[in-house]
Amino acid sequence: MDYEGLIIRPPSEAYSLLLQVTVGCSHNRCTFCGTYRQKKFKIKPLERIEQDLREARTYGPVNRLFLCDGDSLIIPQPRLVEILQMINRYLPGLERIGSYANAKSILRKSVDELKELNKLGLKILYLGMETGNAELLKKINKGATREKMAEAAKRVKEAGIELSVTVILGIGGIEKSIEHAMDTASLLTEMDPDYVGALTLMLVPQTEMYEDYLAGRFVLPDKIGFIRELYLMIANANFTNCYFTSNHASNYLPIKARLPGQKEKILKMMRAVIEENDVTRLRPEFLRGL
Repeated sequence: MDYEGLIIRPPSEAYSLLLQVTVGCSHNRCTFCGTYRQKKFKIKPLERIEQDLREARTYGPVNRLFLCDGDSLIIPQPRLVEILQMINRYLPGLERIGSYANAKSILRKSVDELKELNKLGLKILYLGMETGNAELLKKINKGATREKMAEAAKRVKEAGIELSVTVILGIGGIEKSIEHAMDTASLLTEMDPDYVGALTLMLVPQTEMYEDYLAGRFVLPDKIGFIRELYLMIANANFTNCYFTSNHASNYLPIKARLPGQKEKILKMMRAVIEENDVTRLRPEFLRGL
C-alpha cells in the first residue's frame, strides 16, 4: 500500500484496511494538533488509489475499510463517488467504509449527497468536536461553531450514517475545565451521536497550545481533574442510545458504557475514584500515548 507520512485511525478501526485517499488534513489549523503539520493537503490520484485496491484484493476478504487521512469527506462529491464505486468493485462484500470528517466538509454535502455515499458503503463518520464551549472552539481554531457542529450531526443522522463524536478532556485547561465539561455535555445531548470517544489532551511540541503551556498561559488539570471532566460530561449528557468510551491510549481511566442504560453504574465507579482521590486506579503515565 502506498502511504505518505504518518497514518492514524480511530481505535474502532483497528482491524480495518487503511486506504489513503487524501494526504493531510483540509483544515490543519487546530492549535492542539500536530498530526498533519508536515503534510500539505492533497487528494491522491485515482490511479494510485486503484493501485492500492489491486494490492488489497490479494489480501483476502476485507470486511471493513477506513479512508485516510484527516478528512476524506472534503473530496468533491463526483470524485468521492468514483472512489467508493472503485472500492466496491475491487472489494465486494465490504460491511462498512468509515472516514474522519469535520463540520465544514459535512456541511458542504447535502443530505441527498450523504445518502448517496451511504448507499455506496459509507456507514460511519468520525467527527472531532473536541469541546462544546463556544469560546474554546474559537481559541483552539477548530473552524466550526456549536451551531455548525449540531447541524452537521443532524445531516449525518438524517442520511442514515452512524456518527461517532470525539471530545478531548483538558482542552480548556484548569481555567475552563467546568465550562468545557458542561458545554460539551449539552452539545452532545443536542447531537445525540451513536458513539462518543473521549480522549485526554496530550501536549504536542511545535503546536500553539504547547507553546502556551511552556509560557504558563495554559495549565493542565491534574489526573483527578481530567476524571472530573469526564464525570460531568457523562452525568449531564442525555443520549438516545450511545456507546461512550474513553479507551484511547491517552486516557487515565478507560471506560466503556452503553448510555443511558449503564449511566448510573459508570458514574458510581467514577465518583469513587474522584471522592477517594484514588490515582492507583488510573493508567500510569508511561502507558499513555497519542
